[in-house]
Amino acid sequence: MLPEVFGVNAWVRSVADRLAAHGHPALAVPLFARTAPDLELAYEPSDLAQGRRHKDATTSDQILGDVAAALAWLRARHPQASVHLVGFCFGGHAAFLAATLPGVAAAFDFYGAGVSRMRPGGGEPSLALLPEIQARLTCVFGTADPLIPAADRETIASVLRKADPAGERLRCVNYDGADHGFMCEARSSFNPEASAQGWRLMLEGL
Repeated sequence: MLPEVFGVNAWVRSVADRLAAHGHPALAVPLFARTAPDLELAYEPSDLAQGRRHKDATTSDQILGDVAAALAWLRARHPQASVHLVGFCFGGHAAFLAATLPGVAAAFDFYGAGVSRMRPGGGEPSLALLPEIQARLTCVFGTADPLIPAADRETIASVLRKADPAGERLRCVNYDGADHGFMCEARSSFNPEASAQGWRLMLEGL
């Protein structure tokens, strides 16, 4: 599980607990451990600014290295387990990147902004890595998300459709009227209906 810019906070732990309650033990990866090992922020403007500073200091290579280490840790303890990635916000973008790693069965990118426009640390947009993704990939967006406008959503959907016209392995899902962060009960943008749909989609794919 890959968290938002707010770090491994109470909501992230609640999601891990909820997944475990459904029979899917979850490991939350602290994506900003190099600059803030114990980052745990609230959903306040000042906290968002702090989290974004750590996000901006994080590169794709660091993300891939951290997720690869987490996968190795899991495989050592559960060699037969099917490993899935779930990420939210910046963690959603990270999940898209980490879906390129060997051994990932599926990845869920919940409102990962910037996938079609940039890559953490620089380089081509992360969307250019799609040919390297062998896992099942689901990108989930809200149509009212200002961080992922319609043009970005359509670019991502178009590239996924071109690679998998049947939509059996690669797919985009849009929830009408949902804002950025709609899955998180602690955020003002929480959307109960879209969140319930997102949870059903995620649990069906695990």
